[in-house]
Amino acid sequence: MIVTIKNDEGMLSYNINSIEDEQKLNEAKVIVSKVGSLEVITEALSFASATHRANLERLLGDSPEALVEQDTTEEGETSDEK
Repeated sequence: MIVTIKNDEGMLSYNINSIEDEQKLNEAKVIVSKVGSLEVITEALSFASATHRANLERLLGDSPEALVEQDTTEEGETSDEK
C-alpha cells in the first residue's frame, strides 16, 4: 500500500508493505485505517453541517417576522442596548 504524506518538506511517498518489522507494519496499517475513518467522519460532518446551515437559512428566509433590524449608533450599540 502506497501512502503519500504532504508536509513542509513537500510530498513523500511510502510503500507500507515494504516495512520489514511486523509490529511496525501492523501499526502502520492500523494508523492508516484510523486516518481513513477520521477523514470519512470529517467529510460527513462537514456535509451535515452545510446541509443544516442551508436548511436554517431557507427556514429563516421564509420567516420575515424573525428578521432583526440592525439599527446601530455611532458607538456601535444597537438601540435596544441603551
